[in-house]
Amino acid sequence: MNADLETLAFDHAPIGLVYAENRLIRRCNPRFARMFGYRAEELAGRSLSVLYPSMEEYRRIGDLGLRKMQGTGQYEDERIMCRRGGAHFWCRVRGQSLDADKPFARSVWSFADISEQRPVTEMTARERQVAKMMAEGLTSKEIARGLGISPRTVEAHRARLLDKFGARNSLELIARITGVPI
Repeated sequence: MNADLETLAFDHAPIGLVYAENRLIRRCNPRFARMFGYRAEELAGRSLSVLYPSMEEYRRIGDLGLRKMQGTGQYEDERIMCRRGGAHFWCRVRGQSLDADKPFARSVWSFADISEQRPVTEMTARERQVAKMMAEGLTSKEIARGLGISPRTVEAHRARLLDKFGARNSLELIARITGVPI
């Protein structure tokens, strides 16, 4: 009876759940699969990388997650993920390793689609670079030097970003991009 209750809870949880081994999906619940546009059996045995916007992002978040989970076994963030077909959406992700010394060996993850509260705004690669450097606190001149472009071009990108996000200043822009309330 206990195993039946565990299966019932996993399969009908109001949030997407995944059991993974070394970043391979071993089992996921139907809500998780639907969130990404798959059936649960299509994801079993596949790498979590298929759910990321790029391999670079998969590696970057994996490195960050590994560092954060070592010792505590816990991780959480909000990030952009990718549905089948390529549509991007914001997702709240939380993980718990079954072995804090080997965080990815066996882990349980929850995924919540938060795109209604935090819609994805399309940015060009250059706009993402400028926004990232702004978030790091760099000035337009420093961003220009770092990207090999003129400060006026940086200001043009900044102005487009302010417009896209409906922000009045750089602080508000970074808050809207990151989802951090100001």
